[in-house]
Amino acid sequence: MRILGVTASSILKVTSSYESIATVTASGGPTTITFSSIPSTYKHLQIRMNWKPNSGAASGFYLRVNGATGNNATAHQMAGDGSTTSAYGYSSTDIGDLLLLATPTGVGTGTDIFSAGIIDVSDYESTTKYKTFRHFGGYDANGSGSINLNSGVWLSTSAVNQIDIKKGEGFANGSSFALYGIK
Repeated sequence: MRILGVTASSILKVTSSYESIATVTASGGPTTITFSSIPSTYKHLQIRMNWKPNSGAASGFYLRVNGATGNNATAHQMAGDGSTTSAYGYSSTDIGDLLLLATPTGVGTGTDIFSAGIIDVSDYESTTKYKTFRHFGGYDANGSGSINLNSGVWLSTSAVNQIDIKKGEGFANGSSFALYGIK
């Protein structure tokens, strides 16, 4: 019985698999949110976002990894708004063109509607695998809204040490981005 008690008590021990690396809150409408000098001590990364654009344009944002350019990525996208669905695929695209959606139409600095999203980066520290990105995001505008699932592969075996999240018209004040390392 004593062994069972030791085993059972070790099950109750809770440790977090997520560790905060950095958090950025937009101020002044920046067009790029940068996470740099990302430590290589985790297995995966996750970015949690609550954001809106500086203008009313319905558009997504883009990722750029390690400042890379060139046709070195593929991407997929599925979206739905309760009545319409869409799906796209892109091959031989620039990693900076990995478009991640879920921006409400007409949302700008005068409204309180933010989009929420999560980006997962698998095996970011590996130098033997291509890097996979997955984004799940959406928004609710009191009865209307959208949800999106995007994925992309950066066709590089370089470890990820910088991620730029880019929005042409900028991110509205109060938009927040948090980077976590996953053990």
